[in-house]
Amino acid sequence: MPGRLRERDRQCRETVRRRGFTLLELLVVLLIIALLAGYVGPRLFGEVGKAKTKTAASQMKSIANALDRYRLDTGRFPSTEAGLQALMTNQGNVTGWDGPYMSSDMPADPWGRPYVYRSPGDGGKDYDLLTLGSDGKPGGTGEDQDVVSK
Repeated sequence: MPGRLRERDRQCRETVRRRGFTLLELLVVLLIIALLAGYVGPRLFGEVGKAKTKTAASQMKSIANALDRYRLDTGRFPSTEAGLQALMTNQGNVTGWDGPYMSSDMPADPWGRPYVYRSPGDGGKDYDLLTLGSDGKPGGTGEDQDVVSK
């Protein structure tokens, strides 16, 4: 009988010892998680920036299509002063206006700012349509780079 008690007591102590993780094991796991986050995190955030840039390009393509329909109806593009709002409402009783040319309100760029519209555009283009990227300043690289309609 005493042998059985000793054996049972030893088994209970082993069970108690195995129940939790040691401090060293927890630190190793936290170190691994931190290394993975440091490696994967920047890559994921870079993808978010690329997605916003693609969203801006897609929205500008829709706006450019609306501008083309406006020109087909009226014979000209909206002036810089009238801006993109001319696609939504007939400002100044424009002859031939048959809008609205956008199915919803004028979208803001993915960074929450209005798109920049100028007509006539630089270099002899009919118009310029662009967004200034995440920093809201001309130029830049990466996510800060301007996105310009073609």
